[in-house]
Amino acid sequence: MTILVFGKTGQVATELKRRADVIALGRDRADLSDPEACAAAIHEHKPTVVINAAAYTAVDKAETDEDIALAVNGLAPKSMAEACNDLGIPLVHISTDYVFNGSGTRPWTPDDTPEPLGAYGRTKRAGEDYIQAANGVYAILRTSWVFSAHGNNFVKTMLRLGADRDTLSIVADQIGGPTSAADIAEACLSIADQLITHPERRGLYHFAGAPNMSWADFAREIFRQAQLTVDVTDIPSSEFPTPAQRPENSRMDCNTLSNFGMSNPQWEQSLARVLKELGAVK
Repeated sequence: MTILVFGKTGQVATELKRRADVIALGRDRADLSDPEACAAAIHEHKPTVVINAAAYTAVDKAETDEDIALAVNGLAPKSMAEACNDLGIPLVHISTDYVFNGSGTRPWTPDDTPEPLGAYGRTKRAGEDYIQAANGVYAILRTSWVFSAHGNNFVKTMLRLGADRDTLSIVADQIGGPTSAADIAEACLSIADQLITHPERRGLYHFAGAPNMSWADFAREIFRQAQLTVDVTDIPSSEFPTPAQRPENSRMDCNTLSNFGMSNPQWEQSLARVLKELGAVK
């Protein structure tokens, strides 16, 4: 099986390269701001399956850079889906909880209607819509709160701040499921393999860590496992304003993962592995 991955240095792409012999394309070989280049790369390599692990993820910057975000998050996946459809191969695409408006407390199901709060969510929703409209074999995997031992993420930020401070104020009214990039990569590889022989399993899925909790409680668990003494104070989102509004409810219903023989991973165990890799625990 030849696996073509869009993305090379991101969190999920890095974990994909660790787990499989993949052709990973960075910006130098496939710039997602040029959608036609993505389609050309697929036709050139003629892979067995494509995994799109690249995206414009600067949530706040997207508010003033929506055209570029749309090219990367919307039009590039459109070109990928159409090229995959031309070749009759599956596409696995990573999306986000930001396609929802964050209202209520009920976990979002794949059938719920997206209603993004900002530019990032709008562009990611556009990518989903384009992939579905191409009507090929695909799996869109919405995930949330991604962390790993590499790249920029909440775990690494907390370790850095926790090493210098004994008190931190962390948002407590945003609830979701932290998800390790390693778990996402393993899910993408398994889904890609299954779509080759079971194209009827195509569709939109949710993949997020369990259990759900607030950013503040996630920080507490990071400090507990890393044996850092940090007093975490809960604050509302209003005390930590950002250019882009974050969804308060990012709970994801992952029950349909059973179509692939999966369930959502337990993030505390994945966190322990990441902390060990970072040297934060013995």
